[in-house]
Amino acid sequence: MTKNTKTVLILLLLVVVIAVVPLFLKSGAEFGGADGAASEMIEEIQPGYETWADPIMEPASGEIESLLFCLQAGLGAGVFGFVMGRLVERKKHEPKRT
Repeated sequence: MTKNTKTVLILLLLVVVIAVVPLFLKSGAEFGGADGAASEMIEEIQPGYETWADPIMEPASGEIESLLFCLQAGLGAGVFGFVMGRLVERKKHEPKRT
């Protein structure tokens, strides 16, 4: 094994450890979103608060809501990556000015 291969394997192992260890250290923890935290805080500040806006579409289940969120994140990442790639590659294909 070359030195670079060993370094890559050690770094991959470190990444896996960093990703897996917190899952076991926080067993039984609930991970709530910002919406839930905000609604709890509003309820503490002003009990009985009635919202003045309703959602346009209410997903049928939590899985569909997660799917829509992932789809939105994927599309956003794709657009961001496309734009960044175009900006970087544009410099390579521009005629050189003298």
